[in-house]
Amino acid sequence: MHDLRRQALESGKTVSKKAQSRQSSRASSRANSAPNSRVTSRNASRHGSDEEEGGNLSDGTAWSVNSIDEVLALEDSEQTPEQWSTELADRIEQLIDRKRSSVQGREESLAAYTRILTAHYAKEEISRKAAELVTAFLKSIKAESSEKETIFALKALAMTLVTIPSEAVYDNVSAPLKRITSDSGSKPTKVTAIHALGTCTIYGGASDDEILENMAYFLEIVSSDGHFVEAGDEGDVVTAALEEWGFLATHIEDLEDESEDAMEAFVEQLESSDPSVQIAAGENIALIYEKSYTPQEEDEEVSDDGEAMSDPEDESVPGAPKLVKRYTAYRRTDQLVHTLSSLASLSTRKLSKKDKKSLHSNFADILNSVENPTRGPRYQNAVSHETGKRYGSRMVVRIHQNGVMRIDKWWKLHRLKGLRRVLQGGFVGHYENNEVVFESLPIMITNDK
Repeated sequence: MHDLRRQALESGKTVSKKAQSRQSSRASSRANSAPNSRVTSRNASRHGSDEEEGGNLSDGTAWSVNSIDEVLALEDSEQTPEQWSTELADRIEQLIDRKRSSVQGREESLAAYTRILTAHYAKEEISRKAAELVTAFLKSIKAESSEKETIFALKALAMTLVTIPSEAVYDNVSAPLKRITSDSGSKPTKVTAIHALGTCTIYGGASDDEILENMAYFLEIVSSDGHFVEAGDEGDVVTAALEEWGFLATHIEDLEDESEDAMEAFVEQLESSDPSVQIAAGENIALIYEKSYTPQEEDEEVSDDGEAMSDPEDESVPGAPKLVKRYTAYRRTDQLVHTLSSLASLSTRKLSKKDKKSLHSNFADILNSVENPTRGPRYQNAVSHETGKRYGSRMVVRIHQNGVMRIDKWWKLHRLKGLRRVLQGGFVGHYENNEVVFESLPIMITNDK
């Protein structure tokens, strides 16, 4: 398994100003999105994302998504295999047998179950009970007896499917997940349900048409600034929908039919005052531009005036295929470039130094990719004196001491972030041992010298 991972190769709108006066309705179409949502969206509250260090935690009176992730990220390193497998078996029985359980007891069992599955690859330990576990999780999700139980159940469901995917679970969970996203009065619950829906779509057996359906669902949330799911102008909810749209989009080969409406929505969200919303929208924009180019076919001829680019990673390789533009990602690229340039150099006292640094760094990357769609995140044009080549994409994930995973494409970054939202600190362990995770991100691991 470890050798395989080293040898593997790649497989591989918010409401517009014109629509601000329209009436809101959760079940309405984009044409009936909420009034003045763009104005109030600019004052949306912000919480640190799953990817940020030092994100806002609970003050003790309410549980945020980040504070729950903190609990689930606790180290399990002191447990021996026998200890954690025994505890897992006990927790599974407690979750399945609800007759004598209390809300607090289920919270503790769900948290422990998810913590163990995050820290250890436990496919063999849960395989025989997987169907019963999903049923138990759905009961907790539907009942929504407490915020913590509901969120832990949503995370347990996602973690279970990443451990042992199913071809049948999606049909049973999609409606309950969408229902709680709309009906729950808890913002952290809505956010977690959106992420769980994205995970269940990919690992629960959804068809391509169902993936597209959920991309449209997430886009509806984004287009209405959250009003579509009774979360008007909640930055965290909009960010979650943007992130899951991007994660699902990496599993669709051709985004041409989806790009027009999506680009309108994402460009609108660049005006948000919430950096998390802006960055998530920008990363989706970069992904759409990247996917508008595909490798030149072996017998395909590209005219001299055709739009073809060399992949930066292959520039020095004789005969390497060029990337050919298949469709126009956005008709007003010149205006978009201006907006992205402004965000890459934004100077305002309204943002913290950390937020400004994040905006500058991310939008410099996004701008570079919009102008040169073959360039991935953290691309550097500087030339190495040692190799004579451009440094290229410098984003890496370190695997133990010497190994590095290079994230040189936007689809890879979206997949990585999607997996890390579920696996948290257990990502590396699952990447090494869980074929499901490896197949989702089949990237060559190289030595860092």
